Amino acid sequence: MNIKLILYLIITPLTIWALDGLNINFIFKKSKYMEARIIYLLIAISVSYLAVNFLYDFFEVSRIY
Repeated sequence: MNIKLILYLIITPLTIWALDGLNINFIFKKSKYMEARIIYLLIAISVSYLAVNFLYDFFEVSRIY
């Protein structure tokens, strides 16, 4: 199994769990709940992507040959 896939499966739930602590609903109007959830999902995907690529590159660079 690809190491990046494993990292995505670990990091994405952690990112969503961490973002649950933020209250981003105050930025949006009261009737725009769906738009707030979409932004929340996009932020979670973006942070997961950045974290996985950082960890993958870190492991690749620090590997001793």
